[in-house]
Amino acid sequence: MKLAVVGGGSTYTPELIDGFARLRDTLPVEELVLVDPAADRLELVGGLARRIFAKQGHPGTISWTGDLDAGVDGADAVLLQLRVGGQAARNQDETWPLECGCVGQETTGAGGLAKALRTVPVVLDIAERVRRRNPDAWIVDFTNPVGIVTRALLTAGHRAVGLCNVAIGFQRKFARLLGVAPGEVTLEHVGLNHLTWERAVRVGGEDVLPGLLAEHGEAIAEDLRMPRTLVDRLGVVPSYYLRYYYQHDAVVRELRTKPSRAAEVAAIERELLERYSDPALDEKPELLSRRGGAFYSEAAVDLTSSLLGDTGEVRIVNTLNGGTLPFLPDDAVIEVPAAVTAQGAKPLPVRPLEPLFAGLVANVTAYEHLALEAALKGGRERVFQALLSHPLIGQIAYAEKLTDDLIAHNREHLAWA
Repeated sequence: MKLAVVGGGSTYTPELIDGFARLRDTLPVEELVLVDPAADRLELVGGLARRIFAKQGHPGTISWTGDLDAGVDGADAVLLQLRVGGQAARNQDETWPLECGCVGQETTGAGGLAKALRTVPVVLDIAERVRRRNPDAWIVDFTNPVGIVTRALLTAGHRAVGLCNVAIGFQRKFARLLGVAPGEVTLEHVGLNHLTWERAVRVGGEDVLPGLLAEHGEAIAEDLRMPRTLVDRLGVVPSYYLRYYYQHDAVVRELRTKPSRAAEVAAIERELLERYSDPALDEKPELLSRRGGAFYSEAAVDLTSSLLGDTGEVRIVNTLNGGTLPFLPDDAVIEVPAAVTAQGAKPLPVRPLEPLFAGLVANVTAYEHLALEAALKGGRERVFQALLSHPLIGQIAYAEKLTDDLIAHNREHLAWA
């Protein structure tokens, strides 16, 4: 089994490598290739990756290259975890929208649209090159904004499934609070990428969510940075990304008073790369936990093993709606539990979604459609329409200014600008 990781020079990659090493019985990787144009980072990350495999006794080989075509050649699965423009572009995404009083964030709002416009063309080019080298390879997309990027891949006919770590993070957190093994916990997770709710938490087939909220509601709400009263009134656990919608103005005030998350991550990355250069380091450093993406390695291993092993196991993924949520188009991409086989991910049936949640899901789905149109076809008017449709923007004056700002800050990445 050969896997390729595009964006393999990321400082996060050692977390992924550690998961491959620990879970080698689930996913027996024989060859792993890290692909990245940043040769200096790739050398440091690749060296540490080899040492992690060696320490844990993994027999697989690890190599790295800046040549995409060579790296993905013969791969059974290709994992995408790239960031076009790096942390510098992310820093822009998180700052210029604040000038309009709108949330600055890398996956939603104006910043999320900017990232989609930069990312979709690059990902589609990579996917087409993967298809030419190996048309049977699966693409596992962890590149944000995952919903839009996965929809782009699936619309273009690629064998792709989107993956996010929000669901597995909740599963692990709830298992810890309940004092059970993570595998005993299943979630009724529904919505779009970064716009989801946990409507049930089941252990042994029984929904334990009401008791979980009664006993641990304060801790759960604190992690979400939302009021306990809101969680109790909803009766579900919203993704922490819902904070951008439910507490938009408060979040904007907060973001205006502190450094961007991109600036924090950039500082962490500099320190991580320095540590990775130590030839004695043979495990992921504790500092990596502050980088984000907790449990992604486990989720990636589980999903990839189901795709390549044709297991039919249920994984929470991003895939085509296909009538699962009847109020959305069939070609929308939703994030729900799905049975994963060698043919892809088939969503399980979903209970009707309450209007309080369905309205927001429908609105953001419409935005994602327009965002993809802008990413594929370009043009100021398409960018404006996507921004005007977004529930965090939705006003003509804001959409006009944010359109100009987005183009000005991303001109080098937009072929049509």
